Amino acid sequence: MSDKLGKIDPHLFQKFIDNKCGFNRKEVSTGPGFGVDVSIVDLPQGMAMAMTSDPLTLLPSLGLEESAWLSVQLMANDMATTGYAPMYGQFVLNLPSSFSKSDFEVYWNYIHRFCSKIGIAITGGHTGFVEGQNSTMAGGGTFITIGPKDNMLVSKKARPGDTILVTKSCAISSSAILAMCFPESVKNKLGAEIQELASDSFYDTSSLQDALAAVGKNREHRDITAMHDVTEGGVLGAIYELATASDNGALIYNDQLPVGYVQNKVCDLFSLDPRNCIGAGSMVITCKKGSARDVIPRLEKENIVCTEVGEIVERDKGIKLMKNDEANRLGYNENDPYWAAFYKAFNSGWK
Repeated sequence: MSDKLGKIDPHLFQKFIDNKCGFNRKEVSTGPGFGVDVSIVDLPQGMAMAMTSDPLTLLPSLGLEESAWLSVQLMANDMATTGYAPMYGQFVLNLPSSFSKSDFEVYWNYIHRFCSKIGIAITGGHTGFVEGQNSTMAGGGTFITIGPKDNMLVSKKARPGDTILVTKSCAISSSAILAMCFPESVKNKLGAEIQELASDSFYDTSSLQDALAAVGKNREHRDITAMHDVTEGGVLGAIYELATASDNGALIYNDQLPVGYVQNKVCDLFSLDPRNCIGAGSMVITCKKGSARDVIPRLEKENIVCTEVGEIVERDKGIKLMKNDEANRLGYNENDPYWAAFYKAFNSGWK
C-alpha cells in the first residue's frame, strides 16, 4: 500500500513511468510528464490531437449531480490548457455493486447533460458493477480534441520573462466540497452564510471559460504562452509544476496570491493553507511580458477575476516565493493536505 494518498509524486513517476511508455512513436510530440496536462499527437496537414485522462468522481455525500459535474469538468479543465474545448469523450465506469440502477441513470443523465453543454460527443468506454468497490473514484475517462498544431498550448511552452496570472481564488474546490460534505459542522462553526457561499462556489470549479477567454473564441490572442489548471497541491503546486514542465524557475509574490474571504474561512476551519490544497476552478496562465494589461481585462469582461502573481525566470534562479521582502525556495508538497483534512473531519463525526 502506498504511504500517501492522491496523485503519484514526481519521484515515483520518474522511477516507474518516465521512459517506460511503450513504443516510441515519432508523432507523439508531447507525452507523459510532470506538470503536463495533456498529450499531443501530431496529425497530417498541420493538425494535432490532444488527449487527457482523469479519474471519475462518485461521492454520494456530495450528490450525484455534483459528482457528475466534477467527472466532466476536471477533464475539461485539463483540456482547456491547450486553448481548446474537448470534442470527444471516453468513460470507463467501475461502479459499486450497491449503486442502484436508478442512481446510475441519474448520474449518467448528468454526464450526458454536462458533456452536451460543452460540445463533447461520448464515443465509447466501458460500464460495469464491481463487488468491493468503495472508492470515491468510479473509474476513469479520456477527453480528446483536434486542432491546428501550431495553436495548441502546453504547459512546457512558458518562457523566462513571462508574467504569471491566476484566475479566481485559491482553494475553490477544497472549500466548496468541504462545506457541502460537512454542512452542519460548517454552519455551526462559521455560520450559515459562509456555508452557503462556499457551497454555491462549487460550480466555479470549471476553468474552461477562463482559458477560452484568455486565448479568444477564435484563438485571436497570441499573447498567452502556457496554461496549467490548478488541482492537487493548489495554486503554488500548479505554478511549481508549470515552471518545472517548461524547465524554468519562477518568482511568486505571496501577497498577490488571490484568496477569497470565504475560501480563507473554510480552509482555516479545516486547518488548511488555501495556497496548497486542491483548487480546481483556478487556472494558472503565463503571458508575454507586458501583456497582462490586455489579458486581465479580457477575463474580467467575462466576469472572471484574474490576478498577476509573479513571473517565469531562468531555471538557475529556482522557484521562489517572495514573502515579507524575502525570496525563499519553494518546495513541492507531494501530499495535498486536503485528503487528511477531509478524512479527519469524517472520522471525527463532522456532519
